[in-house]
Amino acid sequence: MLPFFTDPYPNELIYSAIARYHFYSGNIDYKDTLEEVFQSRSVIPSVEIGSHFHALVQQMGNHYSVEKLLAKHTIYPFYAPFLSKQRQQEIMQDVQGDGKGLYTRLGMVSGGICKKDGLYYCSQCAQADIDKYGEPYIHREHQLQGINLCAHHDLQLKKYPDDFTEQSRIKFIRFEAKRMDFSILEEVKSLDNTDIQVKLAKMAYRLLNIDINAISRKDIFKRYRLLLREKNLITTANRIRQNELFDTLQARFPIGFLEKYDSGLKQENEYNWLKVLTRNEERHVHPFRHLLFLYFLEKDVEKLLHVGDDAGSFGTGPWPCLNKAADHYKQLVIKNVTITRDFKSISPIGTFKCSCGFIYARKGPDKSNEDIYRIGRVKALGDTWKAKLKALANGEGLSIRAKAEILGVDSKTVKKYSSMDGQNKKAKSKKTSPLLLRYREQLLKGIKQYPNESRTQIRGRFQREYTYLYRHDKEWLFKQLPRIRTMGKPKAIVDWEARDLEYLSKVKELYKELIMLNKPVRITISIVGKRLGILSNLEKHLHRLPQTKQFLDEITETAQQFQIRRCCKIIDQMLQKQEPVSLWKVQRIGAVKSHHFRQIRPHIGSYIQMKQEVDDYERTTS
Repeated sequence: MLPFFTDPYPNELIYSAIARYHFYSGNIDYKDTLEEVFQSRSVIPSVEIGSHFHALVQQMGNHYSVEKLLAKHTIYPFYAPFLSKQRQQEIMQDVQGDGKGLYTRLGMVSGGICKKDGLYYCSQCAQADIDKYGEPYIHREHQLQGINLCAHHDLQLKKYPDDFTEQSRIKFIRFEAKRMDFSILEEVKSLDNTDIQVKLAKMAYRLLNIDINAISRKDIFKRYRLLLREKNLITTANRIRQNELFDTLQARFPIGFLEKYDSGLKQENEYNWLKVLTRNEERHVHPFRHLLFLYFLEKDVEKLLHVGDDAGSFGTGPWPCLNKAADHYKQLVIKNVTITRDFKSISPIGTFKCSCGFIYARKGPDKSNEDIYRIGRVKALGDTWKAKLKALANGEGLSIRAKAEILGVDSKTVKKYSSMDGQNKKAKSKKTSPLLLRYREQLLKGIKQYPNESRTQIRGRFQREYTYLYRHDKEWLFKQLPRIRTMGKPKAIVDWEARDLEYLSKVKELYKELIMLNKPVRITISIVGKRLGILSNLEKHLHRLPQTKQFLDEITETAQQFQIRRCCKIIDQMLQKQEPVSLWKVQRIGAVKSHHFRQIRPHIGSYIQMKQEVDDYERTTS
C-alpha cells in the first residue's frame, strides 16, 4: 500500500490523479510511478478509462473499490447504459486485469465518432479548481467524444498544449495553470446551434453520474419503443415507421448538424445508425448518437430512467369491463384487444369486447394507468346492459336521469333503447293480429294462383295486402314474394387505361387550381377525389390507375409538408409587402402548434435564407 496518494477530485480522471501523484512523489522516471501504483513497470496508461484496477485499489487503500473508480473517475458511465448486462460484466473484469479488449467491447475502436486529439478543459472550471484546490485537473466530462462545450458554464472547451498522442506512451500529463488559457472571450452565443450543443453536453454529464448498473441496452431499447409509440411512430402491427422517423429526426436538427458530428444519415442505407438503434438491441451504437436520439425525443437522461418498458399501445392486459350494468364492472376480465388504425390520425384504436356483450373502443396509446378505465366510444351495450335497463323500467320511482346514472350512459341512450323495446313489443303484437294473419293467407293464395307473375305484378294485384304487410311484416313478405328477375344485360367493361388518362388530366388541372388558392388547403387523395367526384374510384381502384397514382404520390402532402408550404406562402406574402419576416408571426398566421413548428423550423429557416440569397443576387445584377 502506498504511503500517500493524491485522492481524485470530483469527476477527475484516475489518469489525472496518477499524474499528480507522479509530480508530488518526486519521481523522475514514469516507470517508477507505474511500479508504485500498479506493481508493474509494463502498464500502458490510458486516459479515458484504464486497467489493472485491482492492483491500483490495493495500493490506494480500503476506501476505494474497482467499481467506485470505474463509476466516478473514468468515462465508462458514458457508455455503460448502452451496453448489454453481459458486456458490462466483461468490462468490469477487463479493468481489473490488463484491459485487453476493453475499448473493443466499448465500441470505441470501430464505432468512435468525433475523436479528440488531445486533452480538453473549460477555462472557468480550471479557474474554479485553482481557487478551491490550488491546482487544475483533468475533468472527465470534458474528454467525451462529440462534446465541445462545458456542461457547467456553456463555454467552448479548449485544448491543452500537450498532446498525449505525441508523447511517450508511459508519460502522465498533468495540467499546469501557467500553460492554460483562462480567457472567456468565446462566449457560447457566438457559436452555431449552441442550444443543441448545451443540451447534449448537459445530458452527457448526467450520464456520467448515474449508477453504472442501473440500466442496460435491453432496457433502453424497450423504453425507446414506448417513447416512439407516444410520438405515433409505431404501427398497429408493432413496426417502427422508419420513413417518418427519418424525416422527423432530420427536421429536428439544423441542416448539416448531424454531418458535423459524424452522424449523417442516408435513408437508403439499411444499416445507418438510426435504424440500428431502433431495430437491433444487440448492436452497439455510440453514446453520443443516443444523446442525439434523446434530444429528438425531447427527453433527458433522468426522464429516460423513469420511463417504463414498452407494453404495446394498450399494455399487456387483462383489461377491465366498463359496463356499469354488469356485476364485474371495472374488473380485469377482458383477455384480448383488437388493434386497428385510425384513418385520419394513424393512431392505434383498441377495441375491447367482454363476454357480457359490452364492446368499447378508445384511441391509444395509453399514457397512464388511468387510461385503461377510459372509454372513447361504446360500440355495443350487450344483453346484460339491456336486461338491466328492462329491470329498471319495471321498477318504480326512477327518473330517466337516475337510470342513466346507474347504467353509465346519458339520458338520450336510455330513451332510445326504452322506445326500441316498446316498438319491438308493439311490432310483436301486430305480427299476431287477426288482420295480419288474414292478409298473409290472401297473399299466399294469390302467389299460387299467379305463379309466373313478377313481384311488381303481384303488388299491383294485391295492393291492400302488400302495403299492410310491407309496413308491419316486411321480413315475412320478402321471403314469400317471387325471386327478383334480372334482365340479363351484361355489365359494361371499363377501359381503365383510358380512364387513367382522363383522371390524370383532371387531377393535373385541379392541382394547378389548388396550389394557387389564396387560402391553402392540404392536398390529399380525399380532397382531390371529392372535388372531382371520383373519390370512390380513387379509394377502391387506384391500383388500376398507375399514372394517376404516380402523380398523386408526387403531389399529395403529409401534415408536415402542408405546414411548410403554408408557412412559405406566408413568408412570400410578407416579402411582397416588404414586411420584416418574424418566425413567431409566421407561426401565428399559419396556425401551427409550437411542437410542430419546432420540427419544421429548419425548413423555414432554409427557405428564408434562399429567398434572401435570390433577392441579394437580383439586386447585384440589376
